[in-house]
Amino acid sequence: MAVSDRPAERHREIGRVFTERVRGTRSWDVPAPVDGWTARDVVRHLVEWLPSFLAGGSSVRLPAVPSVDDDPTGAWQAHVDAVQALLDDPATAELTLSNRHVGQLPLDRAIDQFYTSDVFMHTWDLARATGQDDRLDPDFCALLLAGMEPMEDVIRSSGQYGPRVPVKDDADVQTKMLAFIGRDPHWTPAG
Repeated sequence: MAVSDRPAERHREIGRVFTERVRGTRSWDVPAPVDGWTARDVVRHLVEWLPSFLAGGSSVRLPAVPSVDDDPTGAWQAHVDAVQALLDDPATAELTLSNRHVGQLPLDRAIDQFYTSDVFMHTWDLARATGQDDRLDPDFCALLLAGMEPMEDVIRSSGQYGPRVPVKDDADVQTKMLAFIGRDPHWTPAG
């Protein structure tokens, strides 16, 4: 099933899968594929960066959520619900986000491009860390990879992605996308 190209629907679909992985997590302190992170840190990253991104470039203020330290599941659920409500609100279509790095974009497109895509990629991190289904939609993997490859120098210089991990030319698109963003597609938790 292909992921929708409409921001609200795409967030609903990708957020649903990430929420399933959050609910399936039994230990929040297991290592994650991002160096130095635990499963809890994957959720923390997604819950914490978007509010400041939106506040820095728009009039949107997302509501506070429970502490990720105390309740990662509750923090994620409150956050994903708030983002979905924002995207579902017809008034959001009139809002823009201004950012010195990306210029001015419609708010729903900015959330889709930067945040929802991030949730999608971090779904693999959480799933792999916690031993859950880590398969990602191959069409969306291909779309993300095609969009990122022409900007590789900019992406690498941002510090947000690690070095590309070498993989075989005939690797599947999920493996190639993960390797592009600096993940070892064969990573498993130690022990």
